[in-house]
Amino acid sequence: MQVTNQVYQIQGVDVLDIAGQFGLPLYVYDADKIIEKVNELRSSFTGVNLKIKYAAKALTNISILRLMRQQGTELDVVSVNEARMGLLAGFEPQQILFTPSGVAFAEIEEAIELGLQLNVDSLPLLEFIGRQYGRAVPVSIRINPHIAEGGNIKIQTGHADSKFGISILQRPEIKAVTETYGIPVVGLHIHTGSDFKNADAFLRGAEVLFELAADYPDLRFMDFGSGFKVAYKEGDHVTDLADLGSKVSRAFQAFCERYGRELELWFEPGKLLVSECGSLLVQTNVVKENPSRTFVHINSGLNHLIRPMMYDAWHDIVNVSNPTGDEKNYTVVGYICETDTFATDRNLPEVRPGDILAFKNAGAYGYMMASNYNSRPRPAEVLVYEGQPYLIRRRETFDDLIRNQVDVPVLNAVTV
Repeated sequence: MQVTNQVYQIQGVDVLDIAGQFGLPLYVYDADKIIEKVNELRSSFTGVNLKIKYAAKALTNISILRLMRQQGTELDVVSVNEARMGLLAGFEPQQILFTPSGVAFAEIEEAIELGLQLNVDSLPLLEFIGRQYGRAVPVSIRINPHIAEGGNIKIQTGHADSKFGISILQRPEIKAVTETYGIPVVGLHIHTGSDFKNADAFLRGAEVLFELAADYPDLRFMDFGSGFKVAYKEGDHVTDLADLGSKVSRAFQAFCERYGRELELWFEPGKLLVSECGSLLVQTNVVKENPSRTFVHINSGLNHLIRPMMYDAWHDIVNVSNPTGDEKNYTVVGYICETDTFATDRNLPEVRPGDILAFKNAGAYGYMMASNYNSRPRPAEVLVYEGQPYLIRRRETFDDLIRNQVDVPVLNAVTV
């Protein structure tokens, strides 16, 4: 994405033209940006057998999954339905890592029937696998390393009080269960959270897995999760992928030499690959001047982009319609009947009723965390691929909102 001669373009296509063709609000994704990020991550690691497992939860549209498969990535999923999406997109079952978080054992059985690689996140689940399948199901084990790193506390997943993974302090219990049932352990997994700025957190987690590997002589891979920091505004510190790749590659090569053979090194990027590709385009409904501030009310809300309200996340805002207007200070708010603030005291080129704004970094956890709150439909999604915009999800309608509601005739009677 770029701003060229004050025109906001995606692969040379004016987003005003895209908005006119597909309507607003609208998610627009840049395929070139996704491809660029995949290649950047891949080229950062040398001398290791790297596998990129795209974290589908970030953006699960089947067209995005097909683009990922086209670029040679594999898949990380957290639900069986995400896995089914991946299968529809053309991934093979063995290319899909299933990392549940306390799901029903019935869903585990579905995942095993589909042939997915199971990543075990609790001792009760490990016991279940042993009792039900014995030696028949090879597993990976997700370890909680008790490392508190990352950005917002809501996205830290490796600290001692996190619900995720099996505590490293339970190492003896893990080994006892696997030995009792003869469960084949083929992988070790760690994911300590998001928004890491440097390699240190990955290396600390890696050392935990390197030591644990002594318990399991038949490993095929180690999975270091993800958590790469991306830029949300100018001047943001981001993960130095080249530095991280160099340091982790060296550490992993040294481990493999000690272990006695080469293992695969896995990462599960989601936000890194799709955050910057996405823009949420919206239209200004009302500009309301109060004594204390000026509000820009738009035709969207936390039902379409919840990250500012949930994580206090910053998203750059571009006034696509009036990029050269005089700068003024605004608070940008949504149309939801709730405190629904996208940005407070943000300086923008003058915003007028009808102006189209673009929220950047809306590719990850935009549509996927969207809802029908206030009975409002979700927007359409468009992918710009090789200079051509393609509709990849239709806009919801009122019929979609009531489609699964069931009429109870007895309630149609009027009573006084």
